[in-house]
Amino acid sequence: MRLITSLLLFVLISSCEQDVQKPSKIYKSVEIQDIYNDSLSIRAIELMGDGTLAFAADKGAYGLYFPKKEQWATSKQLYDSVPLHFRAVAHTANDFFMLSIENPALLYKTGDDGSMKLVYKEEGEGVFYDAMTFWDDTDGIAVGDKVNGCLSIIVTRDGGETWNKLGCDVLPKAVDGEAAFAASNTNIKVLGDKAWIATTSGAIYYSDNKGKSWVSIETPMLNTIDNQGIFSIDFYDEQNGFAIGGDYTKPKVNTRNKMRTEDGGKTWKLVADGQLPSHKSCVQYMPNSDAKTLVAVSNSGVDMSKDSGDTWTHISDVSFYTIRFLNDSTAYAAGKNRISKLTFKE
Repeated sequence: MRLITSLLLFVLISSCEQDVQKPSKIYKSVEIQDIYNDSLSIRAIELMGDGTLAFAADKGAYGLYFPKKEQWATSKQLYDSVPLHFRAVAHTANDFFMLSIENPALLYKTGDDGSMKLVYKEEGEGVFYDAMTFWDDTDGIAVGDKVNGCLSIIVTRDGGETWNKLGCDVLPKAVDGEAAFAASNTNIKVLGDKAWIATTSGAIYYSDNKGKSWVSIETPMLNTIDNQGIFSIDFYDEQNGFAIGGDYTKPKVNTRNKMRTEDGGKTWKLVADGQLPSHKSCVQYMPNSDAKTLVAVSNSGVDMSKDSGDTWTHISDVSFYTIRFLNDSTAYAAGKNRISKLTFKE
């Protein structure tokens, strides 16, 4: 464990921005290469400095991939000798964070002594955390299911050293059955001081002040039963966003499961309604695509749109839970028993 944490600290401290070029090609297919295989459910990956990839999964597993050397460093996190199940990860310039899902919820950060340090613990009926991210190196947020009448939202204002739970007096009252999906660590998106949280009810919680106050925005997303709702949300910039979901128990249903905003999330419009793709667990904008190119993944494979979500093309049957772009032609995706490198082709 000392090795993996030391490597995490080195990568985070020495990280640098990636150079990207504007795309001159129209991608039509994808080449998929497995880079990690193990008997794990991997729903949380994070790209850090110099193209380094981090992940956390079930069975307490977490690790780092160094693409230049094509090497992995992995470890396991236990709590009272029990391995944990992680579906949320995040990072700052100095630290890596991972958050377990169920009661007790346990949030770890890289420690100075060569081990992962527990910085937040929450116990209680209904505790279940779904996703986590940072606005900057100081302010971070994690979201979980409803407890005591409102969504569970915790924030840090000191770089992740301490976390505090927001009271229900500053959050919208949750509707019956409202929660969030822990499917891909993408039901929350932050840009600038803003944050958007997607829920199972089809609503989007919005804050423009780093989580100090919130409003709930209704959307046309399918949400008639608990299995339905928004699974994933992404924003290309502060105006253009996309959300996707559906019903994971009926993965072929393709109505009211894709929507787009062009006004920062104030209003949402259904797109490709009644057309493919059906249920998806994660959607991401391709960098440098002028909010045009989107890629969505799920158990049914990989789908791409080149017109802001109006039409889609199925480009692979390979199953994934989550995806992150390294640049405008390369991404990493993770799922059951695998992490893969995706190279998009003409």
